[in-house]
Amino acid sequence: MPLRQYVYFALSSERTTAGEMAAFLGIEPDETTVRGSRRTTPVALPASHRWKVVCRESGLRVDEQITKVVHRLWPHTERIAELAGRLETEEGADGAAVLQIVRYFNDSEEGTERNLPVPLDQPNLFGWHLDRDVLDFLAATRAVLDVDEYDMTPETTGSQGEAV
Repeated sequence: MPLRQYVYFALSSERTTAGEMAAFLGIEPDETTVRGSRRTTPVALPASHRWKVVCRESGLRVDEQITKVVHRLWPHTERIAELAGRLETEEGADGAAVLQIVRYFNDSEEGTERNLPVPLDQPNLFGWHLDRDVLDFLAATRAVLDVDEYDMTPETTGSQGEAV
């Protein structure tokens, strides 16, 4: 079963920009979003500013991707926790820090075949766990864990590729 997955740690705010977050932390993000409108026309714009450190490295289990992200951020845990706490006090904040896991099952890229057996030398990408260091980091930064999983099998997906 083809699987595409990635993880990221993000700090979000309606008022504090990703640039301001980066300046406070002294860490340049891998990706950012700029707050905009929730309208979907002509194009959907994010509801909040977002500062992200991302791992999209294929061939790794989710826990290995998480470990790469957390190990990059670990030396900055105190500053991240301080900023996350400050962002949480903003009006309307729903939790400023998140460790996001996104997985797309049955998501074959063009030119690949579905349902081919996984070679024995490839790791099993389906199982994963959170080790103590990751849990300690999430607790210290008051981050929530958000896991999104989508079944992209053609007969079960809607027009936007969303699981139904």
